[in-house]
Amino acid sequence: PTHAHGQGYLDLNLLIPEVIDYVDYRKGPYYADIGDFSSAGGASIRTYRRLPYGIVKIGVGENDYLRGLAADSRPLGRGHLMYAFDSEYANGPWTNPDHFRKFTGLLRYSNGDTDSGSDLTLLGYSGTWNSTDQIPRRAVDDGRLDRLAAEDPSDGGETQRLIASGRFWSEGEKTKDEATAFVQYYRLNLWSNFTYFLDDPVHGDQFEQQDKRVIAGTNAEHKIDSTLFGSESEDAFGIQLRHDYIPTVALRHTEERRVLSTVSDDRVNESAGGVYWRNTTKWLPKFRTTLGLRGDGYLFDVHSDQPGNSGFAKDGIVSPKLTMVFGPWASTEFYLNGGTGFHSNDARGTTIRQDPKTGAPVDRVSPLVRSKGAEVGARTSAVPNLQSTVSVWILDLDSELLFTGDAGTTEASRPSRRNGVEWSNYWKPTNWLSVDADLSLTHAEFTDSDPAGSRIPGSLSRVIESGIEAGRSQGLTGSFRVRHFSGRPLIEDNSVRSNASTLCNLQVGYATKRSLSFSLDVLNVFNSPDHDIDYYYASRLAGEPAGGVNDIHFHPAEPRAVRAYVTERF
Repeated sequence: PTHAHGQGYLDLNLLIPEVIDYVDYRKGPYYADIGDFSSAGGASIRTYRRLPYGIVKIGVGENDYLRGLAADSRPLGRGHLMYAFDSEYANGPWTNPDHFRKFTGLLRYSNGDTDSGSDLTLLGYSGTWNSTDQIPRRAVDDGRLDRLAAEDPSDGGETQRLIASGRFWSEGEKTKDEATAFVQYYRLNLWSNFTYFLDDPVHGDQFEQQDKRVIAGTNAEHKIDSTLFGSESEDAFGIQLRHDYIPTVALRHTEERRVLSTVSDDRVNESAGGVYWRNTTKWLPKFRTTLGLRGDGYLFDVHSDQPGNSGFAKDGIVSPKLTMVFGPWASTEFYLNGGTGFHSNDARGTTIRQDPKTGAPVDRVSPLVRSKGAEVGARTSAVPNLQSTVSVWILDLDSELLFTGDAGTTEASRPSRRNGVEWSNYWKPTNWLSVDADLSLTHAEFTDSDPAGSRIPGSLSRVIESGIEAGRSQGLTGSFRVRHFSGRPLIEDNSVRSNASTLCNLQVGYATKRSLSFSLDVLNVFNSPDHDIDYYYASRLAGEPAGGVNDIHFHPAEPRAVRAYVTERF
């Protein structure tokens, strides 16, 4: 929250895929233990407490790609010490090389078993890079820019994260307790130029978004098994606390990463607290419910370099949730979900009075924004070896959070509604072959009246994800995956749209009997020229009119690239 690059920004580059145990995805505002940004859903990523085997992995590929990984678990005292070190370098296919350097280190000491235990984790991450950001289509069409070029080669960034966390859990005959505590240091410096020479014809429009903060928090949950009116029941009580001390969240005008002037430089303290209750009761052999209630409170304290934008704000919200599940009949369950959720807005927007760039008066935003969602669906395993789920859903937001391509940040926008159909399938006909296929169809629009139009820029109406995987623990293995995004509106009246995009990836490998394996990844197999990003706004290149030119600005998908890996497990 209250991030220099946009409200709700998330960087997953610190993750090491090989040490992830599982990812728990949940969709919609139906879960009492998920608070801020839960409207569309959430994901909980859990890493191993103890690795099933040690691993050393080396990867090389086109565009100067290099990766090295070492990870293992060893007995230490009464527990186990797990370590993982991951380093990566890549230049990418761009005419301005990325010089992307990444290092992640993980240490975890754990003891106990699944019934009771504890662990302590230390995680460090550092990354630096050059950015090839979106470029104007007109410059590619007339030959001024190569489609893999950068308009401003000094764009890029650097970031660091240091995290210390501890977790405790204990399970009794009818109770289960789990608690975590964490502290994190985070820093990001990001340089971008999306409008080139529109605002400053001499020095250009590059800006730096700087974010430096310390985050501390704790989560705790207590579960009790009991009976309710003679039916099996479980209650869960939880508390979640977080404080962000942000001494610097700043926006600066720069040229080749050199500061020319400061647009805003704020200090923010943001505190959030949530409590929740959840009850799951099996009323009948084929009917159960989950009822949840969550309350959240927020405090925002903003100290701006422009005193008129300083201030204090607070807000609270209560979010009820309900799930009903019927069945199974013939290996098929039917379910109904309903609930409310919320997302927070940038703390600076809750106290602002004037635009820090122009000085013009601006309206404040609500600290917390309500969402409402509902879903009805069915999941079945009636067909042997096939798991399938289909659902129809609706989601309303009192205020949409939009990412604006020309400013490089998110902004609070108009109320919106989304509704759609989702269908997911997982088929495993044999122990060496699996197939998955997911389809999502969505209609998204603003619900208020505005002459600009009702379509939500960047919203997808169709997403298809599918793959096939074959192989055993030894011998040949292979997988093929395809991802399809529909075209999408780039402005509210839908008069300017992006094209659809389809990307395919292939992996083949061979595992020996001695725990040595080889794999080959082919990314963007068919060398698709589709775009990863499309925005529509005004920008100005050298020699163009002072008011700029409205145009589509795009970032192409990376061309086909081949990477090879050697992995030793021990």
